Amino acid sequence: MQQNDHQRLYFLDWIRIFAFFVLIFYHTGMYYVSWGWHVKSPYASTAIEPLMLLSSPWRLGLLFMISGVATAFMLKKIRVGALLKQRSWRLLVPLVFGMLVIVPPQSYFEVIEKLNYAGSYGDFMRLYVSGYHGFCKEGSCLDLPTWNHLWFVVYLWAYTLLIGAVAAMAGAARLRSWSDALGRRLTGWKIIALPVLALYAARYALAEYFPETHALVNDWYNHAHYFFLFGLGVMLALQSGFWANVDRLRWTSLGLWLFSWAVMVCLHTMPDAIGDLPVITQLKPLLRLIFCVGQWAPIAAICGFGHRHLNFDSAKRRYLTEAVFPVYILHQTLIVSMAHWLKPVKMAPGTEGAVLVVLTFVLSFGIFEVVRRVAVLRPLFGLGRATSQKPAYAPQDQAATVSHAL
Repeated sequence: MQQNDHQRLYFLDWIRIFAFFVLIFYHTGMYYVSWGWHVKSPYASTAIEPLMLLSSPWRLGLLFMISGVATAFMLKKIRVGALLKQRSWRLLVPLVFGMLVIVPPQSYFEVIEKLNYAGSYGDFMRLYVSGYHGFCKEGSCLDLPTWNHLWFVVYLWAYTLLIGAVAAMAGAARLRSWSDALGRRLTGWKIIALPVLALYAARYALAEYFPETHALVNDWYNHAHYFFLFGLGVMLALQSGFWANVDRLRWTSLGLWLFSWAVMVCLHTMPDAIGDLPVITQLKPLLRLIFCVGQWAPIAAICGFGHRHLNFDSAKRRYLTEAVFPVYILHQTLIVSMAHWLKPVKMAPGTEGAVLVVLTFVLSFGIFEVVRRVAVLRPLFGLGRATSQKPAYAPQDQAATVSHAL
């Protein structure tokens, strides 16, 4: 094993914090773009969509990979059964609570804006918990109850079960040998090329036949994408040589990320008539490959720069590491609710967007400050008992909590 037993991967905590905070900006942006979402601004347009494309191909893949890394460290310290029990408690309790309490306002404001629903929130909740499927528009019906943005939690739980089963059947020694073998092979240009090729194979084989649903079932392309990155995190967590090599390739990865983004922006803004030309059709395999570069190169770049500049501990890291999961649970409902309530104010979109971001951060952290102090609320937001926090991703320390792993 290449891992130095005294090395702590603090930089992955900082990256995870960064990735979750990007979601606040991204989901605020979803209110203003032309893509479908729960509520839409009257000023919605394509103007900021190129900025959205800077993170949309990779941000969740990065989180799944980091979750895989944390899972590997947990497997190193506790038995598979204990891991699955802990993950199930820390993920499924917030999921159920979220679906019954946090998420419903998103669907309520959605049916108000899209279907002119006139019932009260109490009326809506009676329909919501009964599994009502009559909120339909243009042949598409709203599935209730729903987990909306909490689909990530469901997928992480399912992937943990799969990895747990593999670990139980293979045994620690074999899992370690697989990790070492992968660490030896992923060096130099292969660090970029091989994951891209794996992502390309998944996209080529599945993307057209299984569009993303976030419904867990029949979402095979997303599973091929996200479970691959989750498994990659598990296998490479303890390979210090891999992280050092990613560090050395950080500028190359950054260049490939920006190149792929520029190509995606050109394709996104291209008129449909040009997109249907035979020459564009013939280039589709190459364009798919470039898209997959945009799925992996940003992850490699961010991990490389993080390894170089963020591999340190601090009180801020420990605080934010605990805060990000409750903030994640809350943020989208806050954005949707405030966007709906602010419509009559008729602020300029730039000002309104800034207000939404600021209020989402302030309210999310304000609620977190209450939650972390009330023992009965902590498990509802994925927090363990209020004890002194262990450094995340520390091989010689107690396993990281699931709030770290998210």
